[in-house]
Amino acid sequence: MIAARSVITYILTGLYVLIVGSVGLLIAIPLRWKGLLYTLGHGGVALALGLAGIRYRVVGREHIPTGRAVVFCANHQSNVDPPVLFQALHRRLHILYKAELRKIPVLGKVFEVGGFVPVQREQRDAAFASIERAAASIRAGNSFLIFPEGTRSKTDELLPFKKGGLVMALRAQAPILPVAIMGGREAMHKGSALVRPVKVTVRIGEPIETAGMSADDRDELIELVRGKIRDLIRLGPA
Repeated sequence: MIAARSVITYILTGLYVLIVGSVGLLIAIPLRWKGLLYTLGHGGVALALGLAGIRYRVVGREHIPTGRAVVFCANHQSNVDPPVLFQALHRRLHILYKAELRKIPVLGKVFEVGGFVPVQREQRDAAFASIERAAASIRAGNSFLIFPEGTRSKTDELLPFKKGGLVMALRAQAPILPVAIMGGREAMHKGSALVRPVKVTVRIGEPIETAGMSADDRDELIELVRGKIRDLIRLGPA
């Protein structure tokens, strides 16, 4: 049953991306209508989560500042995390993502037009240029999601944080919102393509201001954010 449901989810979501995404790009690119892609993107994510039976609950939404761009900094348990957080956190959420994902047909172009920023971690100069580009986007009013662990953790223990995303927040002088997502690992085990129906909890912590901080404060900021996310995880699912 789970296998059949997973296959149906992949097929219908893939068709949505190929057909609806392609039509959306044909309209959005000449008209510079990025908002259309976000509307279609949320529709596609809602379809995928609904087909897979993934439900979510958000705790702490009141901590999200209004009228300010922020950097959401989340732990990473499974491939379910990005779509859930894209749907749950912000209607115009931008994402700092692995550059390899640009190779995915249609979706890679949607990411580009939508203002998502790819990062090539193995190339330092290119990675730094991406961080600068993302920081400029934040200063222009766009909120971002980052996964500072860089990959999925196999346990509830946080992996060491990569510095790039937090440097981005520092460069933009934007507040960081710690986010804990729990339940995704039960939905999708690492290495498995099966998607199990579960309820995911998203906990949002209070903003951590970076205004006035500099690169010299980077390591202290990393430990502070890491500790806040750890505390949110320890609260457990709602």
